[in-house]
Amino acid sequence: MPQPPNMQQMMKQVQQMQADMAKAQEELKSQVVEASAGGGTVTVKVTGDLEVVEVKIDPGAVDPDDVEMLQDLVVTAVREAIEKATAMRAERMKDLTGGMSIPGLF
Repeated sequence: MPQPPNMQQMMKQVQQMQADMAKAQEELKSQVVEASAGGGTVTVKVTGDLEVVEVKIDPGAVDPDDVEMLQDLVVTAVREAIEKATAMRAERMKDLTGGMSIPGLF
């Protein structure tokens, strides 16, 4: 039984949205955000698909008597980078869905 024209159109739109989302996910893999802590002492880069790709630590930050401070700086920089990457992902998906919130999408 053929589907009504409006259902066919809706299916085409859904398929296009799926293709656009797949493309966006691939693009996000190559987009990188950067965050730092301790005035740039620790810098972290994260891709749009939330992969940590680089951690830089200024050698001056390495104090054997205060390893905890360095650990805290790394955690802070990683968290900030992930927040930035997550916001970038959300903005990209918002652009694709026209602002519609689709649970479980991202």
